[in-house]
Amino acid sequence: MKKWKKEHADYIESKGQHLFSFIMGKDTIADIITSIRNADMNRRGTVKIPSTNITENIVKMLLREGFIENVRKHREREKYFLVLTLRYRRNRKGSYKTSLNLKRISTPGLRIYSNYQKIPRILGGMGIVILSTSRGIMTDREARLERIGGEVLCYIW
Repeated sequence: MKKWKKEHADYIESKGQHLFSFIMGKDTIADIITSIRNADMNRRGTVKIPSTNITENIVKMLLREGFIENVRKHREREKYFLVLTLRYRRNRKGSYKTSLNLKRISTPGLRIYSNYQKIPRILGGMGIVILSTSRGIMTDREARLERIGGEVLCYIW
């Protein structure tokens, strides 16, 4: 078992549970996408992510488009977190399947930009593209309606 240094994580022990609250890296969007994807793969119902302006805007879009069920803001030791409740569907066999897939497109090392005419359509319009534009963070549909392009942050389907 690895020993975690204080600068890498805050170690919390409560009620016999060992929890780690990691410090996010330089790419906060990739970190929240990874947190949501990991919680989805482990079939956890909730995810706790640090609250920033960018993460709040992305989570609002996920909630508005129906990819997550609920969001609440949580304060812990002078830091704010967003607690997301993931949405699950039940199939015929009785198992639960999520309808959430996320892919990071533009990274700090390689920025990807698109004008409004060339914004990709995900699954023929079933998924969304999140863009960072001069008018804020918005979905591909909103950007096409306003006829503005921007940096392609991620795909969600």
